[in-house]
Amino acid sequence: MSVTPNVDVVCLGESMVTFVPSRAGRLADVPAFHRTIGGAESNVACTLARTGHRARWVSRVGADSFGDHLVDTIAGTGVDVGAVQRDPHRPTGIYFRTAGERVTTVDAGPGRGEVVYYRKGSAASALSPALVRRADVWAGRVLHLTGITCALSVTCKALMRRLTHREPGRPLVSFDVNHRPALWHGADPWLLAELARGCDLVFVGEDEAQAAWGLADADAIRAALPEPATVVVKQGAAGATVFSGGERVHVPAPAVDVVAHVGAGDAFAAGFLSATLRELPLRDRLRHGHLLAAAALTVPGDLAPPPARAHADALAALDDAAWGRLRLGLGWTDRPLDARPDGGPLAGLDRVRDREVER
Repeated sequence: MSVTPNVDVVCLGESMVTFVPSRAGRLADVPAFHRTIGGAESNVACTLARTGHRARWVSRVGADSFGDHLVDTIAGTGVDVGAVQRDPHRPTGIYFRTAGERVTTVDAGPGRGEVVYYRKGSAASALSPALVRRADVWAGRVLHLTGITCALSVTCKALMRRLTHREPGRPLVSFDVNHRPALWHGADPWLLAELARGCDLVFVGEDEAQAAWGLADADAIRAALPEPATVVVKQGAAGATVFSGGERVHVPAPAVDVVAHVGAGDAFAAGFLSATLRELPLRDRLRHGHLLAAAALTVPGDLAPPPARAHADALAALDDAAWGRLRLGLGWTDRPLDARPDGGPLAGLDRVRDREVER
């Protein structure tokens, strides 16, 4: 496969074939599963491609049918997969999960989501500085990474150290902390903070910062990560706060009728990156993050069709009062709203909100 030059965002990391249960309940009680795909970095790449950006995914998969499925599915969204390597000796990773929200602590307790990984020794766990070409990862305006990769193997950790090392000529490096407790048994998650300090844009949830580093709130997180130009702290249903250029901006999240939480953080990152590429104001970057997260929250899988750009732009432009009344439910991305001829706030907002409240 040929590699498309001059992409907007390069995303590097492992993707796996995902098995989603056919019904609610413990994995032990589920009789059948639906096959899909999952992977934080490819989720971001696919969402960006679907919103009109040029995205590349860099990774490794096995020379097996699951690898075929991953590459074909991701390429089908418009992502450049020319830099994906096939490994004839290692398998493609897989995992099983329930529909519940993703856990952020090892002892999350009953009622939380189950995620079971089968990724040890996978093709992607062999990623290393020797196997990843700088030309592939430095080709875009942004290089997007997550903390998942550094937990996969010693060679993956070495690769992440190299990619987050500050040096002239590198693209803007985006890093989603993505702390996964199941991957960090016996390891120090402060490595995630060390890697984050070498990046330009960092995404981190308040809950995972508390679990991994014992930091209580957004201001404490920013104090612990002074080096990145921009730090985005995700605060769940309360919204998100961004620190950038001396500014501190908080934007509440719209009300959402949640179907499943998995994939929402990746969609948020994609929305924020999309708006960053378009040089939108900080408030609108957060709003686009919230809107794409809402698209993911209202579907059962990791990947959700995003709203059309004009639809998202119109919602992001709402005044604070209208934004605060917004409620997004199942299928909201398929309901285009009628914008005023002058391009102002949406005339159809109240009608669509009423329909979604009634669902």
